[in-house]
Amino acid sequence: MSPYRLDATGKVILVTGATDGLGKAVSVAVAERGGTVLLHGRDQRRLTDTVAEIGVRVPDAIVRAYRADFASLSEVRDMAAAIVECEPRLDVVISNAGIGFPSERRKSLDGNELVLQVNHLAGYLLVRDLSDLLATSAPARIVFVASAGQHAIDFGDFMLREHYDPGIVYHRSKLAQVMTAFDLAPRLPAGVTVNALHPATYMPTKLLTADMRPKASLDQGVNAVVRLALDPQLASMTGGYINVDIPARAHQQAYDVDARRRLRELTDQAIATVLSVEEVS
Repeated sequence: MSPYRLDATGKVILVTGATDGLGKAVSVAVAERGGTVLLHGRDQRRLTDTVAEIGVRVPDAIVRAYRADFASLSEVRDMAAAIVECEPRLDVVISNAGIGFPSERRKSLDGNELVLQVNHLAGYLLVRDLSDLLATSAPARIVFVASAGQHAIDFGDFMLREHYDPGIVYHRSKLAQVMTAFDLAPRLPAGVTVNALHPATYMPTKLLTADMRPKASLDQGVNAVVRLALDPQLASMTGGYINVDIPARAHQQAYDVDARRRLRELTDQAIATVLSVEEVS
């Protein structure tokens, strides 16, 4: 079905990283289709401005904002708790928040490598904490906005302490999202699906570096995400990887069951160093 004709009426959809770029455009598209949009951002002023902007573009839109800095896992956990407390249902989580290519290794507020935390650890923790609400709202969907750019994860240097490279850490974080989608699919509650996608190549967003030139429009990425989130023909698909709108083959490491287990263990361990073991068990 064309993404332009998809209907979100009655659905509550969380979009992370919603204050600019692809996340903002997806949020507008959901509002235009009649959905209730839950916006996530790390800056309260930009969140407030985005709510107002969507209200101007879609006067009857229902939009609510939740703030959290994904560089802090405790803020991710607090945001998830606030959503569970305030929202009676949640139909879709679009895990879109991400950062690109810092030239030097940077630490998150928790001491983890920043790109890996924001792009992978935070999204993993968020969907884990929201899984019960998604289950009670089923059928429900999780969409990880990943990338066709994927690089094998070195489990011996998970946080890139020894060999940091801006392209490698970004591509590893994106493969981690795909592997998480594959790993979560059989473990989520009944009626909750999870998939990952590459929305489009080099969209004109702030993720592009100076030597990158846009190759796809923002609309192309929006349409790909909206389709995976809303298309009824994809309601039962889970554990998949989509390149724009076509089922595709991810990096070979994503199909290694032992590698997925190792990623889950290291992810849980990284989270447990910040939050108590009891909280994440």
